Amino acid sequence: MIARNTKTLLLLGLGVLCFGTSCTKHEEAKEEVVKYLVTSPLLQDTTITKEYVAQIKAIQHIELRALEKGYLEKIYVDEGQAVRKGQLMFQIMPLMYQAELKKSEAEANYVGIEYQNTKRLADNNVVSKSELALAAAKVGKAQAEVSLARTHLSFTTIKAPFSGLMDQFQVRLGSLVDEGDLLTTLSDNSQMWVYFNVPEAEYLSYKTNAKAANQTNVKLLMANNEQFKHPGVVQTIEADFNNETGNIAFRATFPNPEGLLRSGETGSVLMTVPLKKALIIPQKATYEVLEKKYLYVLDAKGIVHQREITVGSEMPDLYVVQSGLKPGEKFLLEGIRKVKDGDKIDFEYEAPKQVITHLGTHSE
Repeated sequence: MIARNTKTLLLLGLGVLCFGTSCTKHEEAKEEVVKYLVTSPLLQDTTITKEYVAQIKAIQHIELRALEKGYLEKIYVDEGQAVRKGQLMFQIMPLMYQAELKKSEAEANYVGIEYQNTKRLADNNVVSKSELALAAAKVGKAQAEVSLARTHLSFTTIKAPFSGLMDQFQVRLGSLVDEGDLLTTLSDNSQMWVYFNVPEAEYLSYKTNAKAANQTNVKLLMANNEQFKHPGVVQTIEADFNNETGNIAFRATFPNPEGLLRSGETGSVLMTVPLKKALIIPQKATYEVLEKKYLYVLDAKGIVHQREITVGSEMPDLYVVQSGLKPGEKFLLEGIRKVKDGDKIDFEYEAPKQVITHLGTHSE
């Protein structure tokens, strides 16, 4: 009797144990069912901002050089100073050229008197008309010498050819300068020319869409990552492509009323480019392997497959896909680090417009 009771209790215990184990496995199975969020690419027309490295130059930037040899006698301006057109800047010692002018003026007076005497004689038929013509020629030559001497003298005084900013002096007061020696440079910064290089494919798109999309208006991102407050306009495109780089140079003109921009600065030109039927996906759905971008695409059976994509353009939190994905295909949006190629998953689908509306994270 005792043995029978013992056997019954043992069987009951095993049954309870089996039942408990079965419940635990059932609960674990329930916990392992995870639904992943998937979506599709958004197909729509949009605009992107292209960024091009740029060189900033003054609309006028010239070298001021000595036109005559001599000692630098006076400097009327300072480095970095704003000067007006016609303002006196440098004076090269003029004594020798003043002496030459006085000498040529004296010679002109002398031949002038000779001409008057010859004319009176010619009027009285004392000398021939040819002698009178010769005297007149001497007067003309002497007057030309005076004009030349006056010009040389004026070259000793250097004035600003336009309003602008002075650069660093290349000579100092009292220096002996020769003809052609560099004194300084002068920049007109009222407007700035900004040069940037555009690839051939983007140049063709620009020429096709520039007027319709108002693409000639551009913006400038300065070296401190702040945007210059005055917009610019693309006014010039160079004639030829660079065969080594495949680029062509554009030139945009920016107003510079506050004088913030200086010649020689660098920055980036920001150009708004329209895209027709762009295929847009969230950045966070992608991952990178050896500088190549991938995402997980779902097939009809709910199995994920790793696929490489080519990104054509980038926007905040978004990529524009150039190749590797078709409209309507589903791809994994979240949990891309929790699955592997070939896994079958349970998923929930969210419309692409709703996904993009709530974006705030970058790619994993």
